[in-house]
Formats: sequence, structure tokens, C-alpha cells
Amino acid sequence: MRSTRRTLLQGLAASPWMLAAPGLLHAQSAPAKTAVALISFGGGFNLPVWAAQEQGFFAAQGLEVQHTITVDSKQVFSGMMDGKYQVAITALDNIVAYQEGEGEVKFDPPSDFFGFMGSDDGFLSLVAAPDVKTIADLRGKTVSVDAMNNGFSFAMRDMMRRGGVAEADVQWARAGGTDRRFAALMEGQHAATMLRAPFDIQAKNRGFNVLATTRQTIGAYLGIVGAARRSWAQQNPQAVIGFIRAYRDAIAWLKSPANRPAAQALLMRKVPAMSEAVAAQSCAMLLDPQTGFFSDVGLDEKAVQAVLDLRSKLGDSGRALTDQSKYVDRSYWKAAMVG
Repeated sequence: MRSTRRTLLQGLAASPWMLAAPGLLHAQSAPAKTAVALISFGGGFNLPVWAAQEQGFFAAQGLEVQHTITVDSKQVFSGMMDGKYQVAITALDNIVAYQEGEGEVKFDPPSDFFGFMGSDDGFLSLVAAPDVKTIADLRGKTVSVDAMNNGFSFAMRDMMRRGGVAEADVQWARAGGTDRRFAALMEGQHAATMLRAPFDIQAKNRGFNVLATTRQTIGAYLGIVGAARRSWAQQNPQAVIGFIRAYRDAIAWLKSPANRPAAQALLMRKVPAMSEAVAAQSCAMLLDPQTGFFSDVGLDEKAVQAVLDLRSKLGDSGRALTDQSKYVDRSYWKAAMVG
């Protein structure tokens, strides 16, 4: 019997397909990875996603993440409802808008979006053309947003209100996601828009003016979250937990001083026309130990409430929004932080 087994193993070892693929048996026994279709807006703020892909943090959590850049918010949320995308890196206010029935698309059955982790405060700046020196200078000019009733338009409208400019004092134009609004601003199509880092840095380097930031006007604010549908998350809890862990580990890797050169190189590879100088400026902002990406990827209650307060004040319903559990679920984050 042992002789027969030894002969069989010798025959397998000498067979052409074993010689051509010596690791095939091991590969066949490896567990299959969970496919996750991720969608986000374009820009250098995708740095944790890129690092998680290239450094193997997603793979270590058993995830195979395919990343798509969106044109606008409608593509994000329609795609998630259709099951085309499972996870989005998007504004928390977008989640709130859809859960309050104030999104651009009406779904039947109603949407069940929620935020399961926090990424950053949005790195948001109101940026204007070189000839616009103050918010007051925007009167009579055209400003651009992704959409009037979601995304960061509320933060922008609040900044303008604080600067003495009412919504009726300007013309509003839809210009899509941050990358598209940046391009339109550079081409002189609009006088101002809300930009995320590193687009604000690139604009400032070209002589454009930063009129205000959310940190100056609002303070604690939860800009970007990891989002999914509750129905999908309930069926795939380990995928959600694994995504949180991978994103957290990517941020830790990015923030390590020893990895700064690699982080800058990654940014330059992924962002078209990103110079070495701008990459260094961008990483200094995005990876700042205190004000950069959230190291704990948490959903700070005060920051969440700041988003709800803005929509309470500027949303269509006029209702006071106080129940955070309608828009975020911290249970997946808590599970991810264990161990």
C-alpha cells in the first residue's frame, strides 16, 4: 500500500501540469476572497483605498476590492440600490439625505443606506477664482455644487451665509464630483466651489483663493464615511468588519513617517499630473497626526451631529434630526476594533 502511494506521488510530481504550476495545489486550497465592489469620487483622498489595495490590507482581510470612480452622487446610490456596488466612500450627508427622502433619486422600496466607519472631516475648503478675494465678492457670480440638496452643498451654503451671501445672491450650477468641479473652476466656468484636499492645494498653488474651511466655520464635522446598504451588511458582516480593519491599517501604514516617501509616490502614481511638491503638500495635510485621516476610523457623535444640524437647518423637511442610529451603525466598527 505504501509502495503504491509512493509511486502515485512520484508520478504526480513528474507530471507536466505539476511541473508547470508547483503552487497549484496550495492555491486551490486557499479560501476564496469575498468580492467587494467599491465606488467613490475621484481624488487623492482615496489614498487609504489605494494603500489597502497595494499593501495587501484588503487581501489580508479576505477581501478582493474592485474600485470604481463615480461621475456623481446619483451613480453612487443608484448603483448601490441595484447591487452593482456594495460599499461607497461618500459624504455622510448623502446618507442622511437619502434616508430622509431628500436625495436626488427616489427609490421604491426606500433606501437602507448607513455609515459604518468614518474616514475624515472632508478636508473641505470653499475655493474661488483669483479675482474673488472674499465671500462677499461672490454676489452675482456662479458657484458650483455636485447637487443642491446633498453632498457638501450645505456646508458651502453655511459658509456663504456666515460671509453675508444668501443663496439668492449667486447662480448655482451642477458640475459633478470634486474632480469635475475642480476642472470647471480651473477653466473659469464658475467663480467658486467646494473642494476637498488635495484639490484645494492644487488650486491655491495656481493662484486661487481659499475663502473658508469647515474647520474654521463648523469645527467638528464628519465629512466622509464608509457606507453600505443595511441589507447587504447584515448578510456580509465579516466583509464590513474586514473592510474597516483594512482601511484602518492602511491609514496607520500611511501615517508612519517611514512610509511617507512611499505614500507620496503612491499619490503621484494615482493622481494625474500630481507633482512631487504637491504630493508632499497633500500628504502633509491628509496624513497629519491630528487633523488628517481618522486613525481610529470612528464615527464621532459630535461630528455626526454637526452634519445632522446642517440638514435640520437647510434641508427640505425642516425637521430637527437627532436620531443618529438612522444614519450610522457603530456595531460593525466596534467589532472591527476588537483585537
